[in-house]
Amino acid sequence: MASDDIAQLADALSKTHVGDGELSYKGQGLKLDDAESVEELVREIEQSQGLRSLCLEGNTVGVEAARAIAKALGSKDLLQRCYWSDMFTGRLRSEIPTALRFLGGALMSAGARLTELDLSDNAFGPDGVKGIEQLLKSPSCHTLRELKLNNCGMGIGGGKILSEALIECHRKSSALGAPLRLRVFVAGRNRLENEGASALARAFQLMGSLEEVHMPQNGINYAGVMALASAMRHNPELRTLNFNDNTFTKKGTMAMAQALRHLRNVQVINFGDCLVRSEGAIAIAAVLREGLPILKELNLSFGEVTEAAALVVAQAVMDKPHMEKVDLNGNSLGEEGCEALREVMENSNKGDMLASLSDDEGEPDDEDEDEDEDDEEDDDDDEDDGDDDASDDCNEDNEADGEIMKENGTSRKDDSPEKPQSPAEVVSFLSCPSAEKLLQLGEMRTNLQEHVTASDPHRAALVFVKIASLYREDPETKTAVLETIDAVLKKLLSGSALQSYSFLSALLVMMGLLRGEGKMKKASLTPGQLLCLEHAVQQEYFAEHHASLLHSFTSRNSEALKCCSSAGERLSSALEKKCQH
Repeated sequence: MASDDIAQLADALSKTHVGDGELSYKGQGLKLDDAESVEELVREIEQSQGLRSLCLEGNTVGVEAARAIAKALGSKDLLQRCYWSDMFTGRLRSEIPTALRFLGGALMSAGARLTELDLSDNAFGPDGVKGIEQLLKSPSCHTLRELKLNNCGMGIGGGKILSEALIECHRKSSALGAPLRLRVFVAGRNRLENEGASALARAFQLMGSLEEVHMPQNGINYAGVMALASAMRHNPELRTLNFNDNTFTKKGTMAMAQALRHLRNVQVINFGDCLVRSEGAIAIAAVLREGLPILKELNLSFGEVTEAAALVVAQAVMDKPHMEKVDLNGNSLGEEGCEALREVMENSNKGDMLASLSDDEGEPDDEDEDEDEDDEEDDDDDEDDGDDDASDDCNEDNEADGEIMKENGTSRKDDSPEKPQSPAEVVSFLSCPSAEKLLQLGEMRTNLQEHVTASDPHRAALVFVKIASLYREDPETKTAVLETIDAVLKKLLSGSALQSYSFLSALLVMMGLLRGEGKMKKASLTPGQLLCLEHAVQQEYFAEHHASLLHSFTSRNSEALKCCSSAGERLSSALEKKCQH
């Protein structure tokens, strides 16, 4: 070893922090190539009685150097924390798995029981995961509480290997009566994509012990997000969810919203740069209304959220006593929308909670409204019903009604009890609605409730629009329409906030007041639809927060309501009165 290298190492060792069982060489920039280059380091490890923490971060360790360090670690049975991030800079990728096997093997031989393992910022790829595979499966990791693999380039293959290792570790530890209880998992910037994320979701669901999950920037879209969301709901102690810079779209966000309904301890949600969009933001707002009691931070930045949806979110956080930060920067609010959002927050003495809006994208262009739909949404069966324009085009409505009929048989997919086959008159009405048919139904109008369910908000919105479009001022028709509307809405708005908000957002999309995803076409807006809503808003079943949601959109879509100006004014007046109560 050259004399200048020895001097460098001696100087570095003089700065080494030793105490409380910790030995740290953090950021020393040591180039450790072989056994000779680590002689002093090895001696310090050997002489450290009760060694519980070893930090090698910010150095570069070769295979032979790792072998020598491993030999020294072979007797350190009290070691619990290994901070080994950024310690292979400049090494061949083929070297890293071998070096990791040496180090991991030493921990297993020593009988160490790790609580924390940090291998972040080591670009070792799937082969690197293979290098720690046996360690992760061993008793040395049965006690693991924090696993950090940020920016390691694991890829799909590495994610699958890691998942299987964690599942095996959980299986073996459970057999010994002390199952793996991993609390912190960090794996951002790893190109896990859907397959890798879905594989890890299986491990997360099995463990059920996670408190923090950080998986930003992994190229995950809604399929992987849905798998992760399903796993998250089985981890009741979750405090931090960070999926920044993946692609949720509506389906992913709705799945995450459903998961959040089951979690009471979440303090930080980071869905920034995840394309949650307005419908997704409304769903998150619904969960805020009825849950997440100790939430501190919410990040929905850079998600194509429009002004009205942002205001719905703002209103939902007002009663959160622990709330510290709401980030809606980089969305599509426009200058007036940004000002309106600031005003709402400041009027409630929450102005300091709102993050900067300096990167707002401005109001979306109308001509781009249907151009940003994701290809993966196009084949969504739940959206297909919306293809039917809710006008009087009976041929287009037949397909949707055929789907409605399926709900009354054994093909139902929701949790509702099986319902009897509807009378032919009801089916005929839904296929081609008319005021005459509605009146002829008489008491059978109550059967129309059976064709709406909170689990299918788009179909429910379609049924509402069909009925409301028949509104007339003659007393008999008016009474029939409003009684039917009352029955339908009372059912749809009596469930959870997430269910009712999902229906209302679907209705807003269908009426052209909210930009949606998928292939659902807008209905032809009629005065009857607005007058039915005006009536409904005044009823007891229509809660103030439901009115507030609608008011956020109708008050900011005056152009869309111009074709029904009188009815629009009546609805706006009713909404304002309800919101003031």
